[in-house]
Parts: sequence; C-alpha cells; structure tokens
Amino acid sequence: MQVTRGSENDHPRPEQIPHYPGPVTMENVQRIFCDCADFSTRTVILHNDPGRQVTLCYINGMVRGERVNDYLLRPMAQDPFLASVEMSKVFELLAGGTLYNLYMDRQSSLDDVAQDLTAGNCILFFPGQEEVLSFAVSTEEKRSIGESDNEPALKGARDSFVEGVRTNTSLVRRKLRTPDVKLREFIVGRHTRTPVDVVWIDGITPMETVEEVCRRIDQMDIDGVETTGSLEEYLVDRLTTPFPLMAYTQRPDRFCGALLEGRVGVLADGLPLGYILPGTLEQFFRTAQDKAFYWTMATALTMLRYCCMIVTLLLPALYIAIVTFHPEAIPVKLALSIAAAKQEVPFSTIFEVLIMLLAFEVLQEAGLRLPTPIGATVSILGGLVVGNAAVEAHIVSPAVLIVVAIAGIAGYTMPSQDFSGALRLWRFVLAVLASVGGLFGLACGIAALIHHLAGLESYGVPYLAPFTIGAGQGSGRPDLTRPPLPKMKWRGGVYGLRNRRNQK
Repeated sequence: MQVTRGSENDHPRPEQIPHYPGPVTMENVQRIFCDCADFSTRTVILHNDPGRQVTLCYINGMVRGERVNDYLLRPMAQDPFLASVEMSKVFELLAGGTLYNLYMDRQSSLDDVAQDLTAGNCILFFPGQEEVLSFAVSTEEKRSIGESDNEPALKGARDSFVEGVRTNTSLVRRKLRTPDVKLREFIVGRHTRTPVDVVWIDGITPMETVEEVCRRIDQMDIDGVETTGSLEEYLVDRLTTPFPLMAYTQRPDRFCGALLEGRVGVLADGLPLGYILPGTLEQFFRTAQDKAFYWTMATALTMLRYCCMIVTLLLPALYIAIVTFHPEAIPVKLALSIAAAKQEVPFSTIFEVLIMLLAFEVLQEAGLRLPTPIGATVSILGGLVVGNAAVEAHIVSPAVLIVVAIAGIAGYTMPSQDFSGALRLWRFVLAVLASVGGLFGLACGIAALIHHLAGLESYGVPYLAPFTIGAGQGSGRPDLTRPPLPKMKWRGGVYGLRNRRNQK
C-alpha cells in the first residue's frame, strides 16, 4: 500500500482524497507505521481461551500503561462473560460498554485509525471485523497550571493557560459556568492535526463574527500549527501593518472578560494563550487589573498609558525637530545647556538620536534572546556602563541619552508587547521624517499614522473604535476612563452585540 500523492503543484485537502486508502486491517496499519520504533502491538487472549484472540496496537510514550492494563487488558482477560458468547458478539459487547473506558469510537477508515494512534489511543482489532475499536488512554502529560510570566497578577487570579487545549477550555468553563458558552472545534494542519477551538457566549456575541472566524479557520490548509504566527496571519484582516489586529492573553480571567464583552476567543492546542477577536486599539491599553483596582486608580493608570504612548512615539522625533530646525522654540537656559553639552560631540543630533535608538533596540533584543541571568546582566551593562562611557567619551550628548531613555521606558508601560513593537517601529519612521522636515515632517508622519490606523479593520470593526463610531453614543462604556462598576450598565457599543445590557 502506498500513500496517495499529488503532483508537485497540487495540494489537495485531506478531506478530498484519503491519505491512506484501503481497508482497515492490521497489515495496512503496520505498513503505515513500518519505520516507527515506538509502534507496538499486543495479542490478548479472551478469558484464557487461545482460540479467541484480539490484537491491540498503540504507540509507546503516547499511552498510559496503567490505563491500558486496568481498562482494557484486565477486563478482556478476566471477564468470564466474554467467554460464554460467540466471537462475533464480543465486538458488539465491547463497543456497547463492557470495557471500563469513557471514550470509545468505532473506526472504519485508515485515516481515522492513524490519527487516533498518533493522538494516544489504543486500537483493538477483531478477526473478521471491518471496523475497529478506538479507546482513549493517552498519557495527558502536560505542564501544570501556574502563574503567568508575561501578565503578572498583582490583585487577582494567578492561573494561566497551558499547552493543553482541553485544560484551557476547562479553565474557561470554571469561570463562566453557563451552558451559553459555546465551543466549535476544527482540526488544522496536515501533519500536526492541531485542535483549534472557537469560543463565544451565545446570546451576546454577534454570530456574524463567529461564523467569519470559523470560516477562516476551516479554510486553513497548511502543514502544521507550530507557532503563534501560524494562526495569527491567517485570522487577521490585513498583513501590511505592524499593529496587531488580534489580542492575546495568558490569563483565563481576561479571556473570559473579553467573552463577556461580546468578543470571540480562539484556543489552539500547544499554544499557552488565548486569542481575542476582533482587535481594537483601546483593547491593547487595558489590563486584567483595571477592574481589580479602585476606579479612580484604574482611570489614572489608563490615562498614564495613553500619555506614555505619546511620549515613546513622539519624544525622539520632537527632540530632533526642535533642536535641529526650530531652536528658537527652546527656552534660553535649556538651549544653552544643550549647546554646551554638544560642543565636543562630533556627530549631528539626527545621527545621535538614531544611533542611540538603534543601540537601545539591540540591547533589548540581546536581553530577550539570552538566558534570564545573562540577559539582566547585559541590560545593566549596556544601560549603565556603555551609556555612561558614550557620554564621557563625547560620542553622544547627555540630553540625547535622557530623551532615548525616557522614550524607551515609556514604551514598557504598554500592556501588549506586539503593540509596543509597532510603536517602536513607527518611532524610527517619525524620527527620520523629523530629521528631514522638522515639525512639518513630524506632522506629516502623524497624519500618515492616523490615516493608517483609520484604515484598519478587524472583522468589520474599525481599529480606532470606539473612538470613531462609539463616540457620542448614550449607552456605551467610556474608553479613557473606567467608571465605578455599579454604574457600568452597558457593554461596549461598537460590536453589534445581541445583548448590550451588562447588569440591572
């Protein structure tokens, strides 16, 4: 038996052409796993009768031995009832629930049998039967539920998603204990066969968004889902933008909060995070702690994040524009201080700022790629020793170092690292435009940025919503402020929700 292959340019979907044609026999299964050292078989004699034998096949390391012994081997070898019936009826008895196993399927195709074996199931072959029995006895080895590393919980739950999709759905179910939480599962990837679950709350989430997400996942015909980008770039509306169009989180409480807002969640096996759709700008400025702190503090922190976004985006470009093209806008004492510091610096202000921004990105990338102890050492060495040495050697002026440091620190206040990366990229663009045209070039860059953001959409929702279409609505949640929770009677008003009332 040979696997059906297409031409070099042909890439048919597995559902259209069977990957492994032929009847379900032990010989065909052994041919499929012919070069697999972990493939094993086991002959089982029913109740000590050598004339009544069945064959069990499995993959070592994918099944749990105790479950196979207790749920399959012991009942078949010791149950006297199986010895008193004909062999043709034993199959129906085992399929009907004689064995102590919760998950059992009857399979009649080689594709399903091969998939079940690689998923950790045991396959039971009966002589003379065209079907086989598949029992779920997988090891279920996974990382234990712990605290999120990227989203620390200062005041709230400390559990986080893990790599097992069924564990993640159970975490969602524990927080949203309602049958209105719906899950629809898809298998993505020809070789990885990754389960991807779409989660939403029936009665709140617009079904148009749910159906569009399901359609895009169902149309994915790729080799495998091994990284986050394997899903993200197939689910977003636009790829020619550095700004993220879908949010993600490692915290189940934030994920469930997004579902209560009427968004759609996506969970994939092997990825310890959950995606939230549609993605809007204000979503990337919120954290799970905004509802944990008192409303005045939460509002102040939200406003601080927006101010830091403006600082990290505009401060380097504004410094270049004013010092180079508009020095008359600087106070006299500050202008004299900057001029005195630049007397022995051989480089222009434009070169100083750009080279320091580039050095800051290099240090940040080095700190992320190295092991944690070494990465912290590199950050301290680069920030203190190299920065101080550069100032003392008159390579850069102290004012430039302060401006770049303030812009970099302000960027760390962004809750989303993807959004922070987009701001860092546009920071370079605005700095270059300011070095060419001064404040006029900076204004043109800001206008181009706003135009770019205004043209983005995520599943029919404008990226700048609710700043665009949500403004002026009487029943909607404020975006820059967080009122007291008892006064938040309505959900956000920009998603076409089926039920906008949040509480009485």
